[in-house]
Amino acid sequence: MVDGARTSVDTADVTDRESVPDVPSRDGTVNSDGERAGADGVEPAQGGDDSTDDQLVAVSGDITGYSTGTGQYSDFVKTFRDRYERLSPMLKGRVNHRPTEAIQAMPGGSDAAMIGLVNDLRSTAGGHWLIELEDTTGTFPCLVMSDREFASEVDEILMDECLAVEGTLADDGGILFVDSLYFPDVPRTHEPSTADRPVQAALISDIHVGSDEFMGGAWERFAEWLHTPEADRVEYLLIAGDMVEGVGVYPDQDDELDIVDIYDQYEAFAERLKSVPGDLEIVLTPGNHDAVRLAEPQPGFDEQLRSIMDVHDARIHGNPATVDIEGVSILMYHGVSLDEVIAELPDEKASYDNPDRAMNQLLKKRHVAPQYGNHMRLAPENQDYLVIEDVPDVFHTGHVHKLGWSKYHGVLSINSGCWQAQTDFQRSVNIDPDSGYAPILNLDTLEMTVRKFNWISRAYTGYTETGSSSVAVSSHSQLESQNSRGWRTLIPSSTRCVWRIERVFGRDGPRLVFFMWWAFTEIPRRMPRGRSEDALFRDDERRRSLEPRDPVDEADTRSPNSTL
Repeated sequence: MVDGARTSVDTADVTDRESVPDVPSRDGTVNSDGERAGADGVEPAQGGDDSTDDQLVAVSGDITGYSTGTGQYSDFVKTFRDRYERLSPMLKGRVNHRPTEAIQAMPGGSDAAMIGLVNDLRSTAGGHWLIELEDTTGTFPCLVMSDREFASEVDEILMDECLAVEGTLADDGGILFVDSLYFPDVPRTHEPSTADRPVQAALISDIHVGSDEFMGGAWERFAEWLHTPEADRVEYLLIAGDMVEGVGVYPDQDDELDIVDIYDQYEAFAERLKSVPGDLEIVLTPGNHDAVRLAEPQPGFDEQLRSIMDVHDARIHGNPATVDIEGVSILMYHGVSLDEVIAELPDEKASYDNPDRAMNQLLKKRHVAPQYGNHMRLAPENQDYLVIEDVPDVFHTGHVHKLGWSKYHGVLSINSGCWQAQTDFQRSVNIDPDSGYAPILNLDTLEMTVRKFNWISRAYTGYTETGSSSVAVSSHSQLESQNSRGWRTLIPSSTRCVWRIERVFGRDGPRLVFFMWWAFTEIPRRMPRGRSEDALFRDDERRRSLEPRDPVDEADTRSPNSTL
C-alpha cells in the first residue's frame, strides 16, 4: 500500500525543521500579501506562491518557508499518498480503474485496470516483466509478456512512479496479464503559452564559483555581451542551481578549490553577479553544491546567504520551482534525479550526451524525481512538491554539465551546461563538460539560440570568434558540427593549465601564451636561417646521397639486363 511505501531515510538529510502550519489545500486563492484566504480564515500560501496581478514574474511550487517534514514514517506516507492522489487523476480518463481490493475480489478471466505506484519491477525466468503496483488499498502483480508491442516501454519504468495498466486476470485471479500500459505524460494537444512582446531570457546553471576550474573569463565575456545592443531584449536571467562549488561535496574536493570558505565563495559569486546589467530580473534556485539541504525539495537559502546574494534584487527560491514570466511557465529544477534516470534507462532513451532525453522522461512521468533512493534524497512533506501537476512551457535543468535541448509534446526541455572546466574528479568519472554556453530563449516564440563564451575557438585551430564575445548556435546540428571539427579535443591534456593561465593573466592570457610559443618554436623552425634556396637544395641532395639505401629499392631501379 502507499501507506507502506519504502520509507527508509537518512534523517540527517532533513535539516529544514521550520515550525509552520500545515500546508493548506490547493483550492484557495492568494491575496496581495501572499496569504491564502480559506473558509476558516487566513492561512499561509501553499508552496510559497509569489504572485500579484501587477507582477511580470510569479513563482509557485516553492518549498521555502513551508517545510514541515521531520523524517518520520508518517511524513513519508503523506508524501507518497499525495503523489498517488495527484498523478492518478491524469490516468483515470484512460482506464476504468478499480482499487486493488476490488480487483482481488474479481473472478479469474475478468477484464481489469489498475493505477498505482511501482512497488517492484523484475524480469521472470521466461524473459517477461513482472510489475507490482501499489495503491491506497494494497498491491497487485501485473505481468507484461515479452511479445507485446509495448514491451519495450518497460525499459522506461522507474521505481515509485505512477502507472496505469489494463488487461485480463489469470484464471485463478492472482495476476493481471497486461494488454496496455500508460504513463501520466504530457498531452500531445498541449499548446505552450508565449509572451505578448519580443523579450528574451538567459537560462544558465552550474556556475561553480570557488572552483579552480571556474571559467571567469567566459563569465566576463557573457556579462559584457549582456551590455551590448545585441542583448537588449534579454531582460531575465534564470540560474538553476550550483552558484558555487561548495565544500566537501565529493572526495578530495579541497584540492580543487580556489576559495576554501563557503561564505567567501558566495561573496565571489555576488561580485560576478554585479557585472551583469542591473535592470535584469534575476531568479536563483539552489543545487546540490549549494549550502542548503541535499534532500529534495530544497528550500531557498538562509537569511545570511540571501543577504550576500542580494544583487540587483535577485529573486531566490527553492528547488524545484515554477517561474511564470510574462505568461510563459518555466519549471526550474537543478536535476540531481537525471543521474538516476540515466543510470536506469537504456542509452537511447537517456544519456549524459543527450540530457534532454532524460528530461523528457521526467515530463512523461510528470515528476522531476520519481525514483527514491540511491543518489536521490527525499525530504518528506505534507505534499509531494516534485510532482509536475501543471504542464510547463519550458523545462530548465542543469547538474550534468552537458548542453542539450529538444521539444517534447510542445514543452521545450533545456539543460544549460556549465561554467566550469573539467576537474580532476570529473575526469575520473568520465564527465566531459559543455562549458561557457548561455541558452537564450525568445519568450514570444519559444525559439532558442545558444551563445558560446568559452575561449576555445578557431582563433587557435581555424575557428573564428564573432566580435569579442560569442558565437551563436541555434540547433543541435550546428553544435555537433562544431564538435566534429575538433574544438572539444583541443589540447585536452592541457585544459586545466589553460584555464589557470586565463585566470592569472586575464581573458587574453591564453592567446598571448599561444603566440609566444609560436614565435619561439614554430617561426624559427620554419625560417631558412639566411641560407639560399640553392644551398638548402644542395644540402638536401647531399644528405640523401649519404643515407643508406634499401636493397629492395635498389633492386627496383636496376636495369632489366643487369647480371648483378
